[in-house]
Amino acid sequence: TALQADMELDVERAKELIEQKGTFLVKQGTVCAHQGQEKVRRSSVDLRREIIDVGSIQRLIELRKQRRQRRAERAATPEPTPPPEPLEIEGPVEPETFLRAAVQGKMHVIEKFLADGGSPDTCDEFHRTALHRSSLEGHMEILQKLLDSGATVDFRDRLDCTAVHWACRGGHLDAVKLLQDRGADLNVKDKLLSTPLHVATRTGHLDIVEHLIHCGVDINAPDREGDTALHDATRLSRYKIIKTLILYGADMMAKNEAGKTPTDLVQQWQVDTRQALETKEQPQGEMEVPA
Repeated sequence: TALQADMELDVERAKELIEQKGTFLVKQGTVCAHQGQEKVRRSSVDLRREIIDVGSIQRLIELRKQRRQRRAERAATPEPTPPPEPLEIEGPVEPETFLRAAVQGKMHVIEKFLADGGSPDTCDEFHRTALHRSSLEGHMEILQKLLDSGATVDFRDRLDCTAVHWACRGGHLDAVKLLQDRGADLNVKDKLLSTPLHVATRTGHLDIVEHLIHCGVDINAPDREGDTALHDATRLSRYKIIKTLILYGADMMAKNEAGKTPTDLVQQWQVDTRQALETKEQPQGEMEVPA
């Protein structure tokens, strides 16, 4: 009958649904099993990577130890000194090389230039000679050689500075004494009317200041601005030089071109400092905004 046929059809559909569900469960179980294996496999790969990483770290540690050891060995073993420059110079020495040698202290270059008939008063475009340069650097042997070869001891550069000015600037008392023994003028003035005492004071070389004073230089000589060495020492706060200058009779009432004494400079410095300390900054909100 029709009813019986419908029941049989429903039974068949139910069977098909059960079979499909079973197949799905089986497939899902297989997938889960594969995922589990994959997870295990990944874990193994990660583990191998960690082992490799640990090995790499240990290797880095070993390499660092080796580097430290090599540095220690190099420090313990002094590096071989470079071979000295050949003393024999082929061909003539150019003036630029001669002047550069006076700065670098290369005696053999100086000797070759002079032996070939070069003038010891050879100078650059600023009229600075080898004597100026070696005085600044304090190369005593070169100074001696230049002076023995006839270098002009009071040769003036473009600013009228002599070798004594340069020796005072460099702080080389031995150079000052050598130049003095060869007749250098210790009271000589440059274009700014600065004496060697001014230069030694400004650069803070107390030993040269004391030597110049003992040699009888004019302790109160003014420069173009009318400043004495005491003015300069006060302005630059050279306390020990101030005491030395006053001890040997520097005039504390000497006025410069602006009518200021060294004491006035101290007072002005104190006033400026007090004003700077007492000036109160405006609050942030009250600051004027530029138009």
